[in-house]
Amino acid sequence: MHKIQVYDTTLRDGTQAEDVHLSTEDKIRISRKLDELGIDYIEGGWPGSNPTDHRFFQEIQNYALHNSRIVAFGSTHMAKKTPESDPNLEALIKAKTRVVTIFGKTWDIHVKDALRTTLERNLELIHDTAAYLRPQVDELFFDAEHFFDGFKANKEYALSCLRQALQGGAEVLVLCDTNGGTITMELARIIQEVQKEIPEARLGIHAHNDSELAVANSITAVDLGCVQVQGTINGYGERCGNANLCSIIPVLQLKMGYTCLPENNLSLLASTAHFVADVANIGAFHRQPFVGKSAFAHKGGVHVSAVRKNPMTYEHIVPELVGNKQRILLSDLAGQSNILFKARQYGFHLDKDDPFVLDLLSQLKELESQGYEYAVAEASFELLLNRTLGRARRYFSLDTYRVLESKKNPADNPFSEATVMVRVGGMQEHTAATGKGPVNALDNAMRKALEQFYPTLREMHLIDFKVRVFAINDTGSYSGTASRVRVLLESADQHGQWMTVGVSYNIIEASRQALEDSLNYKLFKDDQAKLTKAIREAEQP
Repeated sequence: MHKIQVYDTTLRDGTQAEDVHLSTEDKIRISRKLDELGIDYIEGGWPGSNPTDHRFFQEIQNYALHNSRIVAFGSTHMAKKTPESDPNLEALIKAKTRVVTIFGKTWDIHVKDALRTTLERNLELIHDTAAYLRPQVDELFFDAEHFFDGFKANKEYALSCLRQALQGGAEVLVLCDTNGGTITMELARIIQEVQKEIPEARLGIHAHNDSELAVANSITAVDLGCVQVQGTINGYGERCGNANLCSIIPVLQLKMGYTCLPENNLSLLASTAHFVADVANIGAFHRQPFVGKSAFAHKGGVHVSAVRKNPMTYEHIVPELVGNKQRILLSDLAGQSNILFKARQYGFHLDKDDPFVLDLLSQLKELESQGYEYAVAEASFELLLNRTLGRARRYFSLDTYRVLESKKNPADNPFSEATVMVRVGGMQEHTAATGKGPVNALDNAMRKALEQFYPTLREMHLIDFKVRVFAINDTGSYSGTASRVRVLLESADQHGQWMTVGVSYNIIEASRQALEDSLNYKLFKDDQAKLTKAIREAEQP
């Protein structure tokens, strides 16, 4: 299979997204993860532009990368300087990378209005910069900035820029759709014209996503013969982002027969996408193709029935090929197939005609109509499943609770206090606690009462807390401040994470439901682990 160079620019172009900020340490961590994935080139940034990038190129030299080559990025030298006297080129050399990418202007309007120099001088800048750098590195790439717009405005000049870069020693000429406005048919035509005019050139593609075509344009470019594809993990980038490597790589490798990553490494793609999102502190996009949590999620009963018989009916690839997995969701759209599938996941092998299945399906649809969302809150559903089967132990009951909010002075923060009466077995605990807000106070009070009976509750902690307001009621009119709310609570311990749900017209009550489910699920999970361990020990000779 033909090998395509995969060039990642998450650490440079990706950080130009308004919500992405990476420290030097973040860049090091991401680089090592991309190396593990098997990315060919990792663009580390612009050495002369800021202290973070300067430090990165110093620090990365202390790490041995096995698959990736670090790339330093910079521009052609300044019009009023020579290559030898240009501080940006000096910074590129001092970065000590064996691969360098330079970008140059190829659109005449940018030469005149941005660089404020002549078209002839810009050609000199491109050639002389490439010729100066090439003997000092193993590989040199030229990013033809705004190439497609430049080609449409002044074809001959844009081609002249490419020729100068090639004559100067650039090994790959990367055609950039910097404004992201080129449609795919237009892009294909221009690439074919470039190939006809400069047949000896090895071409690359660098697409932006302003027209939602970056992935399609990149794939088309490779299909036409481009040897290098540039992009970012999760499509991060300025404005609408860059071409998303998490989509490009599996399309090229699984659907078109190209080689992008080392053998067996494609299964690391989903975990890499999630890792980069975590480091960048950006919530994962669940509906992202291939690697998103929802990419292979099935909700409708007809769909679930079909994928249980043959996953190919509603899945275009095997999810595990990219490190993802199939998920069956539960909602008011669920059918018996959803219930049977989820029950089997939890170890219950039920028949579709079992009255339990019909009972649970009826409960599920009724609760979902009230606003409960079990497609997300799978821990709450697992508890519901086991309670309906009569297999869930009642660990505690919250007899009463009271939450007080007060504020004495306008400048003070509100004071939150919760009082609870919790029954465990035949004993009732009456406790109170304060907190940072009413939900935190209620959480503290319940834990204070329960931890003496269940010490493992100290292991769990809150990860996320989401509130959704249903402003429109069942009759279709607006409820205003009397709206029903749904609370989704994500909790975790050292073994995993789980989501629970609560719904009420009272936000404290909805939070109480989600919190109570979360505590119950932790205790239920601990009991299941003890049971599994006991069975294994009993089976040992």
